[in-house]
Amino acid sequence: MDSTRQKKIGRLIQKEMSEIFQREVRDVIMGTMVSVTVARVSPDMGMAKVYLSIFPPTNKDEVFKNITQNASKLRFLLGQRVGKQLRVIPDLQFFIDDSLDYIEKIDDLLKE
Repeated sequence: MDSTRQKKIGRLIQKEMSEIFQREVRDVIMGTMVSVTVARVSPDMGMAKVYLSIFPPTNKDEVFKNITQNASKLRFLLGQRVGKQLRVIPDLQFFIDDSLDYIEKIDDLLKE
């Protein structure tokens, strides 16, 4: 169970990472649309798990690999934005959020 502080920091990271992906790192995401679905922060505030949804899914693996390789650059950009609000900028771990694919698959099964 996440504490209130973890939830607040998670929402802050989610909002700021979304802004970073939309405006600052076009070269990293290679022109695809990347949205941050959830950001979960560890209890010691040292690690953040960021779940991403990538559209279109045709080159999703390549974009995700590029994002993970540039994690330190993304953490630096996040630190520039939230440095006054957080004492420690958490390390970022990125994961692909496949919940939309799962929902689509369930809908297709129900239509049959």
